[in-house]
Amino acid sequence: MTPPVAEGLNSELVQIDLLPRRPERKPEWLKARAPGGETFHNLKKLAREQHLHTVCESANCPNLGECWNQKSATFMMLGNLCTRRCGFCAVPKGRPEPIDLDEPRRVAYAVAQLGLAHAVVTSVNRDDDNLGAARAFAEVIREIRAQAAGCRVEVLTPDFQGNDESLRIVVEARPEILNHNIETVPRLYRIAKSGGRYTRSLEFLRRAKEIAAEAGWTQATKTGIIVGMGEEMHELLAVFRDLAERRVDILTIGQYLRPSRDHLVMQRFYTPDEFAFLKHEALAMGFRHVESGPLVRSSYHAQEQAESTGLA
Repeated sequence: MTPPVAEGLNSELVQIDLLPRRPERKPEWLKARAPGGETFHNLKKLAREQHLHTVCESANCPNLGECWNQKSATFMMLGNLCTRRCGFCAVPKGRPEPIDLDEPRRVAYAVAQLGLAHAVVTSVNRDDDNLGAARAFAEVIREIRAQAAGCRVEVLTPDFQGNDESLRIVVEARPEILNHNIETVPRLYRIAKSGGRYTRSLEFLRRAKEIAAEAGWTQATKTGIIVGMGEEMHELLAVFRDLAERRVDILTIGQYLRPSRDHLVMQRFYTPDEFAFLKHEALAMGFRHVESGPLVRSSYHAQEQAESTGLA
C-alpha cells in the first residue's frame, strides 16, 4: 500500500517511494514512435562529431524521433551537468566543467549543416557563472547569424538567478524568441524547481520586454509549463493570468512524465480535452500562440509557433 498523497499536494512534503509501485499504463495519446531512420542517425552523428549535447536526449524527450527526422533539434550548451536539482528534470546534476568558449561556434556549424530555418538553443543552469552563461548565449546568436544567414534563433535560458546584466546581454543580442520556462505553479516550486523562484521568473519575462523596448524594438517572449505534478486547475489559470499580464507571447503546456524513481511522482494524466480547455482559456487571456497537448515540450514545433504568430 503506497502512502496517501494529500489533496492539493502539500509543498512541505517530500515525495519518496518507499515500496515498489506498479507502473501506470500510458494512455494511447501519450505513445510516441521510437526514434530511427537515416535523418535521425545523421543528426546524432553530427552532434557526436561536434561534441554537442541536445536537450532532446538529456531530458528524454518523447518527441525525439519525430523532431530529429524533421531536422529539428534543441542544442544544449554549457555542458551536460546542471547546478540545480529540479524534481521533474532528467538532465544530469553535478559540478559542471568550465564553460567551453568554442561551443557556440560548433552549435552554429551544426545549425548550418542541418540547414535549419529556426534554431533552438538552451542550456543547463550555470549558477556558478551567470555572466559567462549569458555571454555564451549572446555568442551563439551571433555565430548562427554568421554561419547560417536567415536562420531565426530561439534561446531557452535559465533565470540567471535574477542577474539583470546577464539578461541584458542576451536580450541585446536580439534573438527572435526569448524563452524562459515557468515550469509549474508557485506552490510546487519548492519541491519541483529547486533553486528557482516563481516571482523571479515572472520578472525575467517582464524585464526582457522592457530592456528591448528601451532600445527601440519588441522582444518576443515565450514560456512553458508542465502539468501532472499535483497542481490544481485554478492554480494553472492563475499562472496563465500572471504570464498574460507580463505580455508573454507564446505558451506551451505539456504532460509531466516521471523520468525515474528518483524524480517527483506523477499525480495524474491530463486528457486531450483538458489540454484543449487550457489552450482555450489561455488564448482568451491574450497569448498570441498556445501549444497545448500531452506530448508538447518547450521547443516542440517551435518553428511553426513562431511563424503562426508573425513574431519571427
